[in-house]
Amino acid sequence: MARIAGRFGRVEPRASARACLLGLLSQAERKNCWQLAEQAGHIRPGPMQRLLRYARWDADAVRDDVRTYAVDHLGSNGGVLIVDGTGFVKKGRASAGVQRQYTGTAGRIENSQVGVFLAYATSRGRALIDRRLYLPGQSWCSDPERRRAAGIPETVQFATKPRPAWEMIAAALDAVVQAPWVTGDEAYGQDPQLRAALETRGTGYVLAVACSTRVRINQGRTPVRADTVADRLPATAWQRHSAGPGAKGPRYYDWAWIHIGTDNHRHLLVRRNRTSGELAFYLCWSPTSVSLAELVRVAGVRWSVEECFQAAKSQVGLDHYQVRHWTSWHRHITLAMLALVFLAAVAADAAPKRPTHPHRPARSSEPIPLTVPEIRHLLTTVLGPPAVTAARMLHWSIWRRRHQATARLSHYRRRAADETGG
Repeated sequence: MARIAGRFGRVEPRASARACLLGLLSQAERKNCWQLAEQAGHIRPGPMQRLLRYARWDADAVRDDVRTYAVDHLGSNGGVLIVDGTGFVKKGRASAGVQRQYTGTAGRIENSQVGVFLAYATSRGRALIDRRLYLPGQSWCSDPERRRAAGIPETVQFATKPRPAWEMIAAALDAVVQAPWVTGDEAYGQDPQLRAALETRGTGYVLAVACSTRVRINQGRTPVRADTVADRLPATAWQRHSAGPGAKGPRYYDWAWIHIGTDNHRHLLVRRNRTSGELAFYLCWSPTSVSLAELVRVAGVRWSVEECFQAAKSQVGLDHYQVRHWTSWHRHITLAMLALVFLAAVAADAAPKRPTHPHRPARSSEPIPLTVPEIRHLLTTVLGPPAVTAARMLHWSIWRRRHQATARLSHYRRRAADETGG
């Protein structure tokens, strides 16, 4: 809280922000305004709702504090910025940016919001450091009344996902985040403008692309599909490298790299699954010469963002919000990111300082380093609220059921009106 306290001009929202962070770090089943208020000992969710909607504070300024916090505790050589999106399945059509769209969270097209995020990963840890709510163009940009109801600023217009990704990357680089590499999946690797912008800034990238991507090899005039290039490779072109440690040990794949274009530092990187033979492709560029092992390391780091999403949703309630407004979404997500980077910083500072071999398991008598879930579990004992009285529990039970009754009556009236045409 010392890092962000100055972002709040009044003591009330500052106290609510502290209570909100403690709630996000607690064992509360659902970390929405109702449960966060109950966890904080409030008699109603009003203070939490005001914090996310009406209180005067700048979520982008707090986002800057989150980014600085991550760099201070996780920063080290070889840092990687990772761009990726995640979905938030929702009901109705009033939430900012919601529509039927594909989300990897559900693995199919769902009524959902999609956030584009930037993660920072180093050998010391990983955390989310920036966020943008994706605004679909078809159903939102041409509907001023709907935009106004959801609080979407007039300056926000439709842009494909690589555009906000680049804005976040540029902001991080301008803030002197030490990250010589950027990586991301096909949604970002297929965008030539994003790749060109990174090259202009002198930032290397390892970006996934589709097998149909065409590249020029041997300075040829005719581009060739990436999968065709891979099929022509001799057996000697493949080398076995680990893409980093996984839950069950090092993640070994077969890798090959092919020089493409006229730039000496531009490559097509191909990954082959040792069991299934499935191929994955990456376009790579670096301002200086690098080794295959370094490109493999950066490609493997991309999965860190998935671990960030999993930890943020399961540990600090990233997707537990029940807000519809543009401002409220960014405020909740920012506070959840702060809670997550706090846990990551504690884990990094608690990690053993002695060197360990990356491929050698620890002795069975040695515990693994403290993890984000374990740290949160320990903190709930230290930071947990005092014992709740039966009267307080009953008060919140009655409050919830009254609001549920109001909502049910509203739904019944709307359904009846639809049936009768009234």
